[in-house]
Amino acid sequence: MDHDVIIAGGGLNGTTLAVALAQYGLDVALADPDPAAARPDPGFDGRSYALSVGSRNLLAALGLWEQLADRAQPILDIRVSDGRAGEGPSPLTLHFDHAEIEEGPMGHMVEDRHLRPALAAAAGSVTRLVAGVSGQTPGPAGIEVALSDGTTRRASVLVGCDGRSSGVGRRARIHRVEWSYGQNALVAAIAHDRPHHGVAHQFFMPEGPLAVLPLQGNRASIVWTERTDRARAIQDLSDTAYLDVLRPRFGDFLGEITLEGARFTYPLGLSLATRFAADRVALLGDAAHAVHPIAGQGLNAGLKDVAALSQVLVEARRRGEDIGRIDVLARYERWRRSDAVQLALATDGFNRLFSNDNPVLRLARDLALAAIQRMPALRRGFIREAAGLTGDRPNLLAGRPL
Repeated sequence: MDHDVIIAGGGLNGTTLAVALAQYGLDVALADPDPAAARPDPGFDGRSYALSVGSRNLLAALGLWEQLADRAQPILDIRVSDGRAGEGPSPLTLHFDHAEIEEGPMGHMVEDRHLRPALAAAAGSVTRLVAGVSGQTPGPAGIEVALSDGTTRRASVLVGCDGRSSGVGRRARIHRVEWSYGQNALVAAIAHDRPHHGVAHQFFMPEGPLAVLPLQGNRASIVWTERTDRARAIQDLSDTAYLDVLRPRFGDFLGEITLEGARFTYPLGLSLATRFAADRVALLGDAAHAVHPIAGQGLNAGLKDVAALSQVLVEARRRGEDIGRIDVLARYERWRRSDAVQLALATDGFNRLFSNDNPVLRLARDLALAAIQRMPALRRGFIREAAGLTGDRPNLLAGRPL
């Protein structure tokens, strides 16, 4: 064997998994054809992530949170409302307050320019292969992995962290359930005049939701959903015209707004692997489940996968098991697939319920928001679920070592 584990894909999930496994003694190789993924100072480009309490615990357990904490913006409150562009939100709203849980802020916003280099630095002991995975041949004693540079490596396990069109999953004959929402997300960062006080906003409109997520200083990250054709047209506008379209949707509650960093857009759809594991292969993150960003759980769900797979592999190695056997990897699949399917169904349902202008559904969802607002126990349950504090949590998500 050249390695215990080869990870296909050097994004946030793949690198975090590499860090976790290397810290507990496994020989890990990270295969990614883009060396820029590990550059030390990528600069601010507008990308940010909402990390749940569970994800923060994982980073703390891996020794990373200490260097990120001073650069992270706590999410203290979340305000959810329904309405139309230019008309403002409905008076029937839902408010989540961090004081309703004992663990502190419901989450933190961390910019990509801080998180990615911290992970890359922590992966210093990991072998980096500047090549993609182009083939794989599992066998009784390991898996032979072909790389795009013409070389091959052998490992006990190949982990696909290579996105929703995962080549690792396809070659393992793992099928996917997929559909498009006919929507695109527009992602950008803005500066604003008034302080946000750590409040995140989710404003549901007929075309799709607009999330306003607080960053440090008078800045915020926006994830703005529009119908695909409309989103593409907006993305092609100048910055001035882009803001002219955004302002009626955003409102003036934070004063004047300006753009910071780059603008991004990507299509939205659901993509769910029918299996998360096969012989010598495991899928993780978007390679296993890609969902609508309506609940901001995409990266958090991937980090749950990281925590679960790390624990399964490390504990199996301690018991002297072959970590690539299907019965070992099936433990990871059983641990994560049900939760991932539930998240996919929930985000799909919420998007279909709120991304329309049906007057009957509008009234029903506004009344539902108001009803939940009056039910503290239910509201607290939603907060704990979104914060990653429920269910059978892997050790890392609880901040404990493996």
